[in-house]
Amino acid sequence: MATMTLEELVSQLRLAFGDTLTAVVLYGSAARADAPAPAAKRKQNVLVLVDEITMATLAREAAIAATWAEGGHPPPVTMTTSEWRGSADIFPIEYADLLEAHRVLHGALPVDGIAVQRSDLRLHLEHEAMGKLLRLRRGVLMAGGDAKRQIALLAESVGAFVVLCRALLRVHGEDPPREAESLLTAAAARAGFDAAPFRRAWRHARGGEKITKRDAGTVLAAYLAGATQLAHHTDRLGAP
Repeated sequence: MATMTLEELVSQLRLAFGDTLTAVVLYGSAARADAPAPAAKRKQNVLVLVDEITMATLAREAAIAATWAEGGHPPPVTMTTSEWRGSADIFPIEYADLLEAHRVLHGALPVDGIAVQRSDLRLHLEHEAMGKLLRLRRGVLMAGGDAKRQIALLAESVGAFVVLCRALLRVHGEDPPREAESLLTAAAARAGFDAAPFRRAWRHARGGEKITKRDAGTVLAAYLAGATQLAHHTDRLGAP
């Protein structure tokens, strides 16, 4: 089955929403300078801004979203333009990433007056870092001593930690490196953890050097220790 292209997605959204479609925006790794691995190219994140969202408008978009998801993409994030303008304080990590790297496919993305406050970013980072740590611990429990599941856990979770590390450097007032391994190294130096297991998990997930079953437990143990230190560091950032 042929997968829907970005051009076809935009065309279908224009037919579904007409003049009420404000913008279609590509964001995430596909919009960044560091080219994604072949497997990651199939996953493209899209923001859709419209004037109004009702059951009727979502029904028109549902078939498009289903076809888009068949290609391995996340369903489009659909918001009204006013919701977009008013949500930077509750989604500061996502807004900071999107504002830094995006590609407008249709219309215009309203950015005037939208700013990510460092205090909002720090609070969101603390929440997400602890949430990701708890999720990682559950994954370790479920994987047990199964090396294959341990490797899968590393590959599936590392992208989220890259996002957190980018936010961490912004909280510290730094411009995050665009290249992921440099980013992980810089964030690890700031938070005081070992970047090596995260870089190794990143290379594995992106189709590079693979983690062997023999090394899986050792890499995961160091990775868990790093995730723990990251969460504790972000918690201390909010201390008086």
